[in-house]
Amino acid sequence: MEYNTTRGKLILPEYGRNVQNMIAHAMEIVDREERNRATRAIIEVMGQLNPHLRDVDDFRHKLWTHLFVMSDFKLDVDSPYEIPKQEVLNEKPQIMEYPKSTIRFGHYGSYTQRILEGSRNITDENERDFLKNTMANFMKVQFLAYNNDAVENNVIAQQLKELSKGDLILENPDELVNTNTILRAMGLGINQNKRPKTNFKQKQKKKFKKQ
Repeated sequence: MEYNTTRGKLILPEYGRNVQNMIAHAMEIVDREERNRATRAIIEVMGQLNPHLRDVDDFRHKLWTHLFVMSDFKLDVDSPYEIPKQEVLNEKPQIMEYPKSTIRFGHYGSYTQRILEGSRNITDENERDFLKNTMANFMKVQFLAYNNDAVENNVIAQQLKELSKGDLILENPDELVNTNTILRAMGLGINQNKRPKTNFKQKQKKKFKKQ
């Protein structure tokens, strides 16, 4: 009996050992025309084994690339596409640079923080009042979306001041939109988390008793 541990390594296991053996056989064919015909037949088999690749743009190009990878780039045939180079495929991608900006409160997001930090550039008092009240209510909505229990208006006022670096001060935090109003608009009842949960079996028992 032949075990997988004694066989050669599968380069692309999703195609199976038979496809890899066919490629190895094609590499041994001396006549180039016959080798080309065998290779095209192998491509058709590979496409049938992986029909999901048909959803990929230019899936046949991908099949030919996989063919050369499984042959360790040693198969000499006439490809309808440019033959890939091993060093290019094995090249490591460049490391992406991630944003280095620090968000003070994650549940408000970076845009809220940027808007409040830029409030110092607004000189018109009416505009500043509108921004202050609008952003305070928006922050309260975002806070409740993050934690739907409750939030003190004074907390929103303090965080508004902190994010605007002391530029926006809410004189009367109690004028913010009522918490219950926000929760109802979000589809969350204030006592939603306190309601007892009725499981499927309990519902069936009640239904049976009614009958």
